[in-house]
Amino acid sequence: METDYAIIGGGVVGLSVAWGLLRRGRTVTVLDGDDGSFRASRGNFGLVWVQSKGMNQPRYAQWSQQSAAIWADFAQEVSGNTGKSIPLEQNGGYDFHFSEETLEETVAKYEILKAQLGGDYPYEVLGHNALRKEEPHIGPKVVGAILHYQDGHANPLKLLVALAADVRRMGGRVLTGKTVTEVTKPDGFRITCADGTTVTSGKVVLSAGLGAAQLGPKMGFKAPVRPQRGQVLITEKLPKLINRPSLIARQVDEGGIQIGATNEEVGLDDRVTQPGLSGLAAKAIAAYPALARAQLVRSWGALRILSPDGLPIYQESPDMPGAYLVTCHSGITLAAAHARLLPDWLEGTDAAPDLEVFSETRFTVS
Repeated sequence: METDYAIIGGGVVGLSVAWGLLRRGRTVTVLDGDDGSFRASRGNFGLVWVQSKGMNQPRYAQWSQQSAAIWADFAQEVSGNTGKSIPLEQNGGYDFHFSEETLEETVAKYEILKAQLGGDYPYEVLGHNALRKEEPHIGPKVVGAILHYQDGHANPLKLLVALAADVRRMGGRVLTGKTVTEVTKPDGFRITCADGTTVTSGKVVLSAGLGAAQLGPKMGFKAPVRPQRGQVLITEKLPKLINRPSLIARQVDEGGIQIGATNEEVGLDDRVTQPGLSGLAAKAIAAYPALARAQLVRSWGALRILSPDGLPIYQESPDMPGAYLVTCHSGITLAAAHARLLPDWLEGTDAAPDLEVFSETRFTVS
């Protein structure tokens, strides 16, 4: 075979998997789409986030925790190899609440999940006064917050750049502008692209985000992924205003404040809308009134990749053994797990993580 692994999709998920396989001595070719592709890796919110994940599936909470725990070491290794910084702050993150009722309801759910995880779910409930000591600029409408200590945020674009550089440094081939049209398995895998490019490989990983919806069924996967639009606002660079990130806003390493994000079921439409952006601005100002005076400099929309239950999908094809579907909503949070832990699953080693709950069998209707 031309390469041990062909990875279809060169976003954070695909490059993280490629990095992990190259680190283990495998040869890897990444086939990435063109500039017109929908790219969640270039439009996401940059959170390394555990809080609220796995409320109905504790294994997802554990998987997120595993990744968050090794994220800093993973980023340091990639950065050290390439000289490209991957800014990360992992000092906790907030879930803000504007009513006592929603705060109490969420805490009750967290307590159930904490018990299911054997107590490993480090969070603290902060009332308004306690929160104000941590975040002096918080507004009076915020009645309190849940501070989860495993949460943080990173610069996702710098992660993407550094991963691509390190994949190439280790000898990985990254072919850009490639739209895969067919995957066959006569003897090993043969991947054919729209421009006539062909690659042969021993194994294939489909990590093409929304592209999996079209290609996946041809490879024996259900691939029930759908798009969900998220709109984001960016302010001018500001003096330190926010100490820890939340789902409403975070102050990025360059100083600007990222405000987000909407959750819209609008199909393959990644445009921004005035109602969407206005709603984001209003909520951000309610949390941090000082933002009312900030100048906005950018906005964008991007499409999340969601399964029916919001959990990742890790599946070996029943029709094409050696072909794997790897897709998730939380590509940034899970980057470390995909790089450091998932290769054991792909290689079938004794150290392989148990990912059975994330297989496509959960979507089978009896």
